[in-house]
Amino acid sequence: MNLKRMVKSVIGLVLVLGFLVSSLTAGQEVKNIIFIVPDGMGLANVTAARIYKYGLSKERLSFEMLEQIGYQSTYSEDSLVTDSAAAASAWACGQKFRNGEISFHGETGISPQTILELAKAKGKSTGLVATSTITNATPAAFGAHVKNRNCENEIAGQYIHKTGVDVILGGGKMRFNSTAQDKCGAGGDFISAAQAKGYTIVYTKEELLKVQNTNKLLGLFSEGPLAPGPKRAGDDTIKTNEPTLAEMTGSALKILEKNDNGFFLLVEASQVDWANHAHDLEYQIAEILALDQAIRVVLDWANAQSNRKSGTIIVMVPDHETGGFAIDGPLGSTISGPGQLVIAGWTSKGHTAVDTMIWSQGPYSQYLGRAIDNTDIFYIMKAALEGKEYKYTEK
Repeated sequence: MNLKRMVKSVIGLVLVLGFLVSSLTAGQEVKNIIFIVPDGMGLANVTAARIYKYGLSKERLSFEMLEQIGYQSTYSEDSLVTDSAAAASAWACGQKFRNGEISFHGETGISPQTILELAKAKGKSTGLVATSTITNATPAAFGAHVKNRNCENEIAGQYIHKTGVDVILGGGKMRFNSTAQDKCGAGGDFISAAQAKGYTIVYTKEELLKVQNTNKLLGLFSEGPLAPGPKRAGDDTIKTNEPTLAEMTGSALKILEKNDNGFFLLVEASQVDWANHAHDLEYQIAEILALDQAIRVVLDWANAQSNRKSGTIIVMVPDHETGGFAIDGPLGSTISGPGQLVIAGWTSKGHTAVDTMIWSQGPYSQYLGRAIDNTDIFYIMKAALEGKEYKYTEK
Protein backbone atom coordinates (compact mmCIF):
# COMPACT_ATOMS: atom_id res chain seq x y z
CA MET A 1 0.00 0.00 0.00
CA ASN A 2 1.50 3.33 -1.02
CA LEU A 3 1.70 6.32 1.31
CA LYS A 4 -1.21 8.16 -0.33
CA ARG A 5 -3.56 5.20 0.10
CA MET A 6 -2.41 4.74 3.70
CA VAL A 7 -3.21 8.37 4.52
CA LYS A 8 -6.67 8.00 2.96
CA SER A 9 -7.29 4.85 4.99
CA VAL A 10 -6.27 6.53 8.25
CA ILE A 11 -8.47 9.55 7.51
CA GLY A 12 -11.37 7.25 6.73
CA LEU A 13 -10.87 5.36 10.00
CA VAL A 14 -10.80 8.60 11.98
CA LEU A 15 -14.05 9.73 10.35
CA VAL A 16 -15.73 6.40 11.11
CA LEU A 17 -14.58 6.48 14.72
CA GLY A 18 -15.83 10.07 15.06
CA PHE A 19 -19.20 9.02 13.65
CA LEU A 20 -19.40 6.07 16.06
CA VAL A 21 -18.60 8.28 19.06
CA SER A 22 -21.29 10.77 18.03
CA SER A 23 -23.76 7.94 17.45
CA LEU A 24 -23.07 6.43 20.84
CA THR A 25 -23.50 9.82 22.50
CA ALA A 26 -26.74 10.55 20.68
CA GLY A 27 -29.53 8.80 22.56
CA GLN A 28 -27.35 8.19 25.62
CA GLU A 29 -29.19 9.15 28.77
CA VAL A 30 -27.60 12.02 30.63
CA LYS A 31 -29.17 11.82 34.02
CA ASN A 32 -27.31 14.61 35.82
CA ILE A 33 -25.73 17.94 34.88
CA ILE A 34 -23.31 19.52 37.34
CA PHE A 35 -22.29 23.02 36.24
CA ILE A 36 -19.50 24.68 38.22
CA VAL A 37 -18.52 28.35 37.93
CA PRO A 38 -15.35 29.87 39.40
CA ASP A 39 -16.48 33.44 38.88
CA GLY A 40 -13.78 35.70 37.42
CA MET A 41 -11.06 33.02 37.29
CA GLY A 42 -8.33 33.12 34.66
CA LEU A 43 -5.80 30.42 33.85
CA ALA A 44 -3.02 32.29 35.67
CA ASN A 45 -5.12 32.05 38.85
CA VAL A 46 -5.07 28.27 38.48
CA THR A 47 -1.29 28.25 38.05
CA ALA A 48 -0.75 30.38 41.17
CA ALA A 49 -3.01 28.17 43.29
CA ARG A 50 -1.36 25.00 42.01
CA ILE A 51 2.12 26.32 42.81
CA TYR A 52 0.97 27.32 46.30
CA LYS A 53 -0.47 23.85 46.94
CA TYR A 54 2.15 21.65 45.26
CA GLY A 55 5.20 23.79 44.52
CA LEU A 56 6.99 23.16 41.23
CA SER A 57 5.82 19.57 40.86
CA LYS A 58 3.79 17.75 38.22
CA GLU A 59 0.76 17.38 40.49
CA ARG A 60 -2.45 19.06 39.40
CA LEU A 61 -5.57 20.44 41.02
CA SER A 62 -8.59 18.15 40.90
CA PHE A 63 -10.44 20.05 38.18
CA GLU A 64 -7.34 20.08 35.96
CA MET A 65 -7.73 16.31 35.71
CA LEU A 66 -11.13 16.48 34.01
CA GLU A 67 -11.05 14.73 30.65
CA GLN A 68 -11.82 17.57 28.22
CA ILE A 69 -10.31 21.06 27.99
CA GLY A 70 -11.58 23.82 25.71
CA TYR A 71 -12.20 27.53 25.89
CA GLN A 72 -15.02 30.01 25.28
CA SER A 73 -15.53 33.57 24.12
CA THR A 74 -17.39 35.69 26.68
CA TYR A 75 -18.60 38.97 25.12
CA SER A 76 -22.16 40.12 25.90
CA GLU A 77 -24.82 41.59 23.61
CA ASP A 78 -23.74 45.16 24.32
CA SER A 79 -20.11 44.92 25.41
CA LEU A 80 -16.85 43.17 24.60
CA VAL A 81 -16.35 42.94 28.38
CA THR A 82 -19.21 40.99 29.92
CA ASP A 83 -20.58 41.09 33.44
CA SER A 84 -21.66 37.99 35.35
CA ALA A 85 -25.36 38.53 34.63
CA ALA A 86 -25.02 38.51 30.85
CA ALA A 87 -22.44 35.72 30.91
CA ALA A 88 -24.50 33.39 33.09
CA SER A 89 -27.65 34.19 31.11
CA ALA A 90 -25.82 33.15 27.92
CA TRP A 91 -25.09 29.76 29.49
CA ALA A 92 -28.58 29.45 30.92
CA CYS A 93 -30.50 30.38 27.75
CA GLY A 94 -28.14 30.08 24.77
CA GLN A 95 -28.58 33.75 23.81
CA LYS A 96 -26.59 36.95 24.24
CA PHE A 97 -27.92 39.42 26.81
CA ARG A 98 -27.04 42.97 27.78
CA ASN A 99 -24.87 43.45 30.85
CA GLY A 100 -27.07 43.47 33.94
CA GLU A 101 -29.91 41.39 32.45
CA ILE A 102 -30.87 38.13 34.14
CA SER A 103 -32.24 35.75 31.47
CA PHE A 104 -34.57 38.55 30.42
CA HIS A 105 -34.39 40.75 27.32
CA GLY A 106 -35.21 44.24 28.55
CA GLU A 107 -35.97 45.63 25.09
CA THR A 108 -38.54 42.96 24.18
CA GLY A 109 -39.63 41.62 27.56
CA ILE A 110 -38.86 38.08 26.39
CA SER A 111 -37.69 35.55 28.99
CA PRO A 112 -36.23 32.42 27.35
CA GLN A 113 -36.51 29.17 29.24
CA THR A 114 -33.32 28.33 31.13
CA ILE A 115 -31.49 25.02 31.19
CA LEU A 116 -32.52 24.64 34.85
CA GLU A 117 -36.16 25.10 33.87
CA LEU A 118 -35.78 22.59 31.04
CA ALA A 119 -34.37 20.08 33.52
CA LYS A 120 -37.24 20.80 35.89
CA ALA A 121 -39.76 20.21 33.08
CA LYS A 122 -38.22 16.76 32.56
CA GLY A 123 -38.89 15.84 36.18
CA LYS A 124 -35.35 16.42 37.41
CA SER A 125 -34.49 18.05 40.72
CA THR A 126 -32.60 21.34 40.65
CA GLY A 127 -30.11 23.07 42.90
CA LEU A 128 -28.19 26.34 43.28
CA VAL A 129 -25.11 26.71 45.51
CA ALA A 130 -22.96 29.86 45.86
CA THR A 131 -20.65 31.65 48.26
CA SER A 132 -22.17 35.03 47.38
CA THR A 133 -25.77 35.86 48.09
CA ILE A 134 -27.63 33.02 46.40
CA THR A 135 -29.63 35.67 44.54
CA ASN A 136 -26.50 37.14 42.93
CA ALA A 137 -26.12 37.26 39.16
CA THR A 138 -24.73 33.82 38.33
CA PRO A 139 -27.17 31.58 40.22
CA ALA A 140 -30.01 34.01 39.46
CA ALA A 141 -29.59 33.58 35.69
CA PHE A 142 -30.49 29.89 35.98
CA GLY A 143 -33.45 30.24 38.34
CA ALA A 144 -35.04 33.64 37.62
CA HIS A 145 -35.91 36.23 34.97
CA VAL A 146 -35.49 39.92 35.84
CA LYS A 147 -34.55 43.10 33.99
CA ASN A 148 -31.74 44.01 36.41
CA ARG A 149 -29.37 41.91 38.48
CA ASN A 150 -29.99 44.17 41.49
CA CYS A 151 -33.57 42.86 41.79
CA GLU A 152 -32.40 40.32 44.34
CA ASN A 153 -35.63 40.26 46.39
CA GLU A 154 -37.59 39.50 43.23
CA ILE A 155 -35.08 36.78 42.38
CA ALA A 156 -35.55 35.17 45.81
CA GLY A 157 -39.32 35.25 45.35
CA GLN A 158 -39.10 33.64 41.91
CA TYR A 159 -36.94 30.80 43.26
CA ILE A 160 -39.70 29.89 45.70
CA HIS A 161 -42.93 30.85 43.92
CA LYS A 162 -42.16 30.36 40.20
CA THR A 163 -39.13 28.19 39.46
CA GLY A 164 -39.36 26.00 42.55
CA VAL A 165 -35.61 25.35 42.84
CA ASP A 166 -35.32 22.32 45.14
CA VAL A 167 -32.00 23.07 46.87
CA ILE A 168 -30.89 26.66 47.52
CA LEU A 169 -27.68 27.14 49.53
CA GLY A 170 -25.59 30.27 50.07
CA GLY A 171 -25.72 33.73 51.59
CA GLY A 172 -28.42 36.37 51.31
CA LYS A 173 -30.94 35.79 54.09
CA MET A 174 -31.78 39.50 53.88
CA ARG A 175 -33.13 38.95 50.34
CA PHE A 176 -35.64 36.37 51.52
CA ASN A 177 -37.23 38.47 54.29
CA SER A 178 -36.74 42.05 53.16
CA THR A 179 -39.14 44.78 54.20
CA ALA A 180 -37.42 47.23 51.83
CA GLN A 181 -38.18 47.03 48.12
CA ASP A 182 -35.46 46.22 45.61
CA LYS A 183 -34.92 47.77 42.17
CA CYS A 184 -37.91 45.82 40.85
CA GLY A 185 -40.14 46.89 43.74
CA ALA A 186 -40.14 43.44 45.35
CA GLY A 187 -39.91 42.40 48.97
CA GLY A 188 -41.56 40.01 51.36
CA ASP A 189 -41.20 36.98 53.59
CA PHE A 190 -40.09 34.26 51.23
CA ILE A 191 -38.73 32.12 54.07
CA SER A 192 -42.21 31.51 55.46
CA ALA A 193 -43.44 30.90 51.92
CA ALA A 194 -40.69 28.30 51.48
CA GLN A 195 -41.65 26.57 54.72
CA ALA A 196 -45.26 26.43 53.57
CA LYS A 197 -44.09 24.74 50.36
CA GLY A 198 -42.23 22.03 52.27
CA TYR A 199 -38.68 23.38 52.34
CA THR A 200 -36.44 22.53 55.28
CA ILE A 201 -34.77 25.79 56.41
CA VAL A 202 -31.24 25.88 57.87
CA TYR A 203 -29.01 28.76 58.91
CA THR A 204 -25.75 27.22 60.16
CA LYS A 205 -23.14 24.69 59.09
CA GLU A 206 -24.18 22.35 61.88
CA GLU A 207 -27.83 22.44 60.84
CA LEU A 208 -26.90 21.80 57.21
CA LEU A 209 -24.76 18.76 57.98
CA LYS A 210 -27.56 17.22 60.07
CA VAL A 211 -30.18 17.46 57.31
CA GLN A 212 -31.42 14.04 56.19
CA ASN A 213 -35.07 13.47 55.38
CA THR A 214 -36.00 16.23 52.97
CA ASN A 215 -36.29 16.77 49.22
CA LYS A 216 -36.35 20.57 49.40
CA LEU A 217 -33.79 22.65 51.27
CA LEU A 218 -33.22 26.37 51.77
CA GLY A 219 -29.93 27.19 53.49
CA LEU A 220 -29.17 30.86 54.18
CA PHE A 221 -25.92 31.12 56.14
CA SER A 222 -25.39 34.87 56.24
CA GLU A 223 -27.42 38.04 55.88
CA GLY A 224 -25.25 38.97 52.90
CA PRO A 225 -22.46 37.05 51.15
CA LEU A 226 -20.57 34.31 52.98
CA ALA A 227 -17.24 35.12 54.62
CA PRO A 228 -14.10 35.21 52.45
CA GLY A 229 -12.39 31.91 51.69
CA PRO A 230 -9.73 32.00 54.42
CA LYS A 231 -12.50 32.13 57.04
CA ARG A 232 -14.29 29.13 55.51
CA ALA A 233 -11.16 27.01 55.22
CA GLY A 234 -11.72 24.93 58.36
CA ASP A 235 -9.15 26.79 60.48
CA ASP A 236 -10.10 26.10 64.11
CA THR A 237 -8.73 29.48 65.17
CA ILE A 238 -11.37 31.20 63.04
CA LYS A 239 -14.90 30.48 64.21
CA THR A 240 -17.69 30.61 61.67
CA ASN A 241 -21.07 28.93 61.45
CA GLU A 242 -20.89 29.03 57.67
CA PRO A 243 -20.28 25.86 55.65
CA THR A 244 -17.54 25.55 53.06
CA LEU A 245 -18.34 25.33 49.37
CA ALA A 246 -17.44 21.63 49.52
CA GLU A 247 -19.86 21.03 52.41
CA MET A 248 -22.70 22.83 50.62
CA THR A 249 -21.98 20.89 47.43
CA GLY A 250 -21.95 17.55 49.25
CA SER A 251 -25.21 18.35 51.02
CA ALA A 252 -26.85 19.37 47.75
CA LEU A 253 -25.78 16.12 46.07
CA LYS A 254 -27.20 14.01 48.90
CA ILE A 255 -30.62 15.56 48.42
CA LEU A 256 -30.68 15.85 44.64
CA GLU A 257 -29.53 12.28 44.02
CA LYS A 258 -32.76 11.00 45.60
CA ASN A 259 -34.62 11.84 42.40
CA ASP A 260 -34.56 8.82 40.07
CA ASN A 261 -34.92 11.21 37.10
CA GLY A 262 -31.67 12.96 37.98
CA PHE A 263 -30.84 16.60 38.59
CA PHE A 264 -29.28 19.88 37.47
CA LEU A 265 -26.89 21.51 39.96
CA LEU A 266 -25.16 24.89 39.67
CA VAL A 267 -22.21 25.47 42.01
CA GLU A 268 -20.52 28.88 42.06
CA ALA A 269 -17.23 29.80 43.71
CA SER A 270 -18.39 33.40 43.68
CA GLN A 271 -15.54 35.13 45.44
CA VAL A 272 -12.66 34.31 43.10
CA ASP A 273 -14.00 37.35 41.26
CA TRP A 274 -13.96 39.55 44.33
CA ALA A 275 -10.40 38.55 45.22
CA ASN A 276 -9.28 39.48 41.71
CA HIS A 277 -11.11 42.80 41.85
CA ALA A 278 -9.24 43.51 45.11
CA HIS A 279 -5.83 42.31 43.79
CA ASP A 280 -5.65 40.07 46.88
CA LEU A 281 -3.49 37.05 46.03
CA GLU A 282 -4.00 35.12 49.27
CA TYR A 283 -7.77 35.59 49.07
CA GLN A 284 -7.72 34.48 45.44
CA ILE A 285 -5.75 31.31 46.17
CA ALA A 286 -7.94 30.42 49.17
CA GLU A 287 -11.04 30.68 46.98
CA ILE A 288 -9.59 28.49 44.23
CA LEU A 289 -8.43 25.85 46.70
CA ALA A 290 -11.89 25.88 48.29
CA LEU A 291 -13.30 25.38 44.81
CA ASP A 292 -10.92 22.48 44.25
CA GLN A 293 -12.20 20.80 47.43
CA ALA A 294 -15.74 21.14 46.09
CA ILE A 295 -14.68 19.61 42.78
CA ARG A 296 -13.14 16.72 44.70
CA VAL A 297 -16.51 16.15 46.41
CA VAL A 298 -18.22 16.11 43.00
CA LEU A 299 -15.68 13.70 41.51
CA ASP A 300 -15.78 11.38 44.53
CA TRP A 301 -19.57 11.33 44.29
CA ALA A 302 -19.52 10.56 40.56
CA ASN A 303 -16.79 7.94 40.81
CA ALA A 304 -18.50 6.09 43.67
CA GLN A 305 -20.86 4.37 41.20
CA SER A 306 -20.22 3.53 37.55
CA ASN A 307 -23.73 4.58 36.51
CA ARG A 308 -23.22 7.99 38.12
CA LYS A 309 -20.04 8.61 36.18
CA SER A 310 -21.48 7.41 32.88
CA GLY A 311 -24.72 9.36 33.37
CA THR A 312 -23.32 12.68 34.59
CA ILE A 313 -21.80 15.54 32.63
CA ILE A 314 -19.58 17.80 34.74
CA VAL A 315 -18.73 21.23 33.33
CA MET A 316 -16.51 23.82 34.99
CA VAL A 317 -16.09 27.21 33.31
CA PRO A 318 -15.46 30.80 34.52
CA ASP A 319 -17.92 33.41 33.26
CA HIS A 320 -15.10 35.91 32.56
CA GLU A 321 -11.63 36.79 33.79
CA THR A 322 -11.15 39.55 36.35
CA GLY A 323 -8.15 41.75 37.03
CA GLY A 324 -5.85 40.68 34.22
CA PHE A 325 -3.89 38.61 36.71
CA ALA A 326 -0.41 37.43 35.71
CA ILE A 327 2.50 35.68 37.41
CA ASP A 328 5.59 37.91 37.32
CA GLY A 329 7.92 35.70 39.32
CA PRO A 330 9.88 34.90 41.32
CA LEU A 331 12.74 34.65 38.86
CA GLY A 332 15.04 31.69 39.15
CA SER A 333 14.50 28.53 41.23
CA THR A 334 13.21 30.25 44.35
CA ILE A 335 10.03 28.17 44.74
CA SER A 336 11.34 25.43 47.01
CA GLY A 337 8.04 23.73 47.80
CA PRO A 338 4.35 24.14 48.68
CA GLY A 339 3.04 27.11 50.60
CA GLN A 340 4.88 29.82 48.69
CA LEU A 341 3.18 32.71 46.90
CA VAL A 342 4.12 33.80 43.40
CA ILE A 343 4.83 37.43 42.57
CA ALA A 344 1.57 38.77 41.17
CA GLY A 345 0.92 41.35 38.47
CA TRP A 346 -2.39 42.94 37.48
CA THR A 347 -3.68 45.00 34.59
CA SER A 348 -7.15 45.98 35.79
CA LYS A 349 -9.48 46.13 38.76
CA GLY A 350 -12.40 45.20 36.52
CA HIS A 351 -13.37 42.35 34.23
CA THR A 352 -11.38 41.63 31.09
CA ALA A 353 -12.46 40.31 27.69
CA VAL A 354 -10.11 37.32 27.40
CA ASP A 355 -11.48 33.85 26.65
CA THR A 356 -11.90 31.50 29.60
CA MET A 357 -11.11 27.81 29.95
CA ILE A 358 -13.65 24.97 30.02
CA TRP A 359 -12.90 21.76 31.91
CA SER A 360 -15.41 18.92 31.57
CA GLN A 361 -16.04 15.20 31.58
CA GLY A 362 -18.86 12.77 30.96
CA PRO A 363 -21.29 12.26 28.07
CA TYR A 364 -21.36 15.17 25.59
CA SER A 365 -18.20 16.67 27.08
CA GLN A 366 -16.36 15.95 23.83
CA TYR A 367 -18.26 18.90 22.32
CA LEU A 368 -16.71 21.19 24.94
CA GLY A 369 -13.10 20.29 24.16
CA ARG A 370 -12.54 23.01 21.57
CA ALA A 371 -13.00 26.75 20.98
CA ILE A 372 -16.68 27.70 21.35
CA ASP A 373 -18.87 30.62 22.38
CA ASN A 374 -20.48 30.78 25.82
CA THR A 375 -23.93 30.44 24.22
CA ASP A 376 -22.91 27.06 22.74
CA ILE A 377 -22.75 25.52 26.21
CA PHE A 378 -26.53 25.84 26.62
CA TYR A 379 -27.17 23.90 23.43
CA ILE A 380 -24.72 21.18 24.41
CA MET A 381 -26.44 20.78 27.79
CA LYS A 382 -29.84 20.84 26.09
CA ALA A 383 -28.77 18.09 23.69
CA ALA A 384 -27.54 16.12 26.69
CA LEU A 385 -30.92 16.50 28.42
CA GLU A 386 -32.71 15.32 25.29
CA GLY A 387 -30.26 12.55 24.38
CA LYS A 388 -29.80 14.03 20.91
CA GLU A 389 -26.71 14.45 18.79
CA TYR A 390 -25.25 17.94 19.11
CA LYS A 391 -24.27 19.96 16.05
CA TYR A 392 -22.11 23.07 16.37
CA THR A 393 -24.38 24.92 13.97
CA GLU A 394 -27.37 24.47 16.29
CA LYS A 395 -28.76 27.72 17.67
